[in-house]
Amino acid sequence: MHMGSDRRHWMKALAATAALAGLGLSPLAHAQSKIKVAAVYTVPVEQQWVSRIHKALNEAKARGEIDYVFSESVSNADYERVLRQYAEQGSGLILGESFAVEGAARKVAKDYPKTAFLMGSSGKPQAPNFSVFDNYIQEPSYLTGMIAGGMTKTNHIGMVGGYAIPEVNRLMHAFMEGAREVNPKVKFTVSFIGSWFDPPKAKEAAFAMIDKGADVLYAERFGVSDAAKERGKLAIGNVINTQPQYPATVVASALWNMEPTVAAALAKVKAGQFKNEDYGQYSLMKFKGAELAPLGTFESKVPADLMTKVRAKEKAILDGKFAVKVVETEPKSTP
Repeated sequence: MHMGSDRRHWMKALAATAALAGLGLSPLAHAQSKIKVAAVYTVPVEQQWVSRIHKALNEAKARGEIDYVFSESVSNADYERVLRQYAEQGSGLILGESFAVEGAARKVAKDYPKTAFLMGSSGKPQAPNFSVFDNYIQEPSYLTGMIAGGMTKTNHIGMVGGYAIPEVNRLMHAFMEGAREVNPKVKFTVSFIGSWFDPPKAKEAAFAMIDKGADVLYAERFGVSDAAKERGKLAIGNVINTQPQYPATVVASALWNMEPTVAAALAKVKAGQFKNEDYGQYSLMKFKGAELAPLGTFESKVPADLMTKVRAKEKAILDGKFAVKVVETEPKSTP
C-alpha cells in the first residue's frame, strides 16, 4: 500500500485497534487526532454560497476539531485533479461544490472509497462514500418575499440570479410566493447573469430593472445591492447577511448556516459511520440551518402589521404547520 491510501485507512480505522497497533499507533493517539478536512471551491471564498461553508469549517478548526486546508477559484477543468490530490494526501473528509463537475467528483469518490466526500450537488448520494448537501433555505426566502411584497411601493420587484439551476430557482420561487401572499398585485422582472461571481454584470442587470420601475431588488448575487444603494432602492439579501455593508439598502436576508451540516458530517466521520446520505435537511429552519436575518436598521422601518404576519408564518413553518413549496423550474418575469 502506498503512503496515501495507508494514511487514509488510518484515518478511518477508528475502532480497529488492531489496525492501529499494526501501524505502530496507540488508540489513544488516534482518538486525539484531528480530522483532516479539505475543501475545493470553484469560486473565491468571499462568494456568498462558498463563504458559508468556509465559515463553518473555520469555526470547527478554531475549536480544534479539524485541520482544514482549501483551494479556491479552481477551474472546472482542474477540479478533478485537485480533489485527487487532497484524497491522496489522506484527507478524512473532502467538501466542495460539484454542480458543474458532477461526473468528475463522483469518479474521484469511487477511486477513494475510504475518504468521506460531502459535496454541494443537485444529484443523489452515491454509494459508498459520496454524500450531498445544498442550501435548502426556501423557508426564510419565503419570509423575505413577504417583507419585499409589503415594502414595494411600485409593486415591481427585480430579481437577479446566477444560473437558473434548481437550488437558485427554488429560492426565487419561494420568495415570489411569499411576496404574492401579502401583495397579490406584485410583478417580477427576473434575469440570470450566467455567472456565480460577476458583480459588475449583476449590477448592470439590476440597473436595467430599476429603470423599468423596480423599487425592491432580490440580490441572489453580489453587485445587486450596489445598484440598489446607488439609486436609493431597497434590496433583499440571500445566503449571507450584508446589512452591515448596506445599512440603508438591505432590508432582510435569508441566511444559510452550514454549521449543522458540518457538525453532522464530522460526527459521522469520527464514529466511522460516514456513508452516502443526503444532508439537505440540515439547511432547514428546524435544524437552524436557515433563518431570517435580524432586520437591524430596518427594525422600525418595516411596518409592524407586516412583521406580525411574517412572524406568524415563521412560527407556522417551525411548528410544521406550513410547508414552503419547493419549485425548481426556471422562474419567469411577470408579463
